[in-house]
Amino acid sequence: MKTNKIFATAIMAFVFVTGAFAQKTVMVGGAAMYPTKNIIENAVNSKDHTTLVAAVKAAGLVETLSGKGPFTVFAPTNAAFDKLPKGTVETLLKPENKAMLQGVLTYHVVAGKMNASDIAKAIKAGNGKATLTTVQGGKLIAMMDGKNLVLTDEKGMRATVTIADVNQSNGVIHVVDAVLMHK
Repeated sequence: MKTNKIFATAIMAFVFVTGAFAQKTVMVGGAAMYPTKNIIENAVNSKDHTTLVAAVKAAGLVETLSGKGPFTVFAPTNAAFDKLPKGTVETLLKPENKAMLQGVLTYHVVAGKMNASDIAKAIKAGNGKATLTTVQGGKLIAMMDGKNLVLTDEKGMRATVTIADVNQSNGVIHVVDAVLMHK
C-alpha cells in the first residue's frame, strides 16, 4: 500500500513537472501549430503558408521536413512570396526547375533547433551579428533591429521574423515576411 502511494506521488510529480515544461501551441495562419506534430503536419494547416506548402511538395521535400530533424525553418508567408517579381513562384514550381526550388527552400532551413533565444545568444556572442549556415550551404546573417530579429540573405535582402518559436516535434519554425535568396 505504501509503495502504491509513493508510486502515485511520483507519477503526479512527473505529470506536474512535464506539464510545466510543455511547449505551448501557437496560432499561425488561423491554425493551431501543435508542438507534438512535425513541421509538415502543422504547416499544411496554416492559411498563410499555402504557397510554401505547395513549393515544399513540388520540391519533393515533404519527407525530409517530416523527418526526425531537428530543423530550424524560416517560413515565408504567402504575402512574402507575393513580394517576389511577377512569375517567379510559377517559374520555380515548374518540374524542370525542381533543383532551383530545392535550393531556395533549403536556404530557409538551418540544421538543428534554434529558438529565438538561441539566435539572440549567437548574435550577442558575435557582437551584433550571427552567421547561420543553411542546409543549402549558404549563409544568413541574423541581427536585431530594435526588438525584431532580422535575417539578411546573400543578396542583401532582409526578412523580419514576425512569429518566433513555433515549436514542432522535429524542430522550430520562425515565420518571416520575405523570401530569402542565395547567390
